[in-house]
Amino acid sequence: MNLRADLSKRPTEVAAMFDAVARRYDLTNDVLSAGQDRVWRRAVIDALGPGRGRLLLDLAAGTGTSSEACRVHGWRVVPGDFSLGMLAVGRAVRPHLPFVAADGLHLPFADAVFEAVTISFGLRNLVDPAAGLAEMARVTRPGGTLVVCEFSHPTDPLFRRVYENYLVRALPPIARLVSSAPDAYVYLAESIQDWPDQASLAAMVTDTGWAEAQWRNLTGGIVALHRATRSMRQGRGHRMAR
Repeated sequence: MNLRADLSKRPTEVAAMFDAVARRYDLTNDVLSAGQDRVWRRAVIDALGPGRGRLLLDLAAGTGTSSEACRVHGWRVVPGDFSLGMLAVGRAVRPHLPFVAADGLHLPFADAVFEAVTISFGLRNLVDPAAGLAEMARVTRPGGTLVVCEFSHPTDPLFRRVYENYLVRALPPIARLVSSAPDAYVYLAESIQDWPDQASLAAMVTDTGWAEAQWRNLTGGIVALHRATRSMRQGRGHRMAR
């Protein structure tokens, strides 16, 4: 059975796809990224800073791997996801985390509740990413922080060709070996290639209720980490100082 979404990103199809991959999701991520997912997770923590008991929404949290890392660094984390399969696995392996069923376009929270919002490898899966960013701004207090960790585009042309070849030729057969629903990883490759580049995403962030949007590349631009502040003032995105 083919359980994968396409680039129309119909919410029911995306949710069903993630339900299907939930059982071996963390293992598959680790294998397909050659362990780089741990580096990317650490970068999110660094961008957030110490939690000191402040309230964080970790959206598209999946099984709670990133949420647990944030909790360890002092955040009071609410992991949210709209895949019931992911939530079921997360609650089984991390019962101490308060998982919440949450649609990124219609968050079940009041205005200005959270000190920070993170979304790792989930914004790309929303049918309307700009609406999702605006909804995240709604639930974040003024001065609060947004951190988006998402696949992006390598900046070196040669490395980009090598990476795109990996996505098309190597990733699907590896996924067949380790994933509980390998067809979903065809969608992964397609959605990465279709996603806006770093500057375009930063511009989208600043158009949706966030200010001071910055980004930095991770692993040569395979992933980009965007950070912004909740504010009524809007400005253009720019590259983080290294």
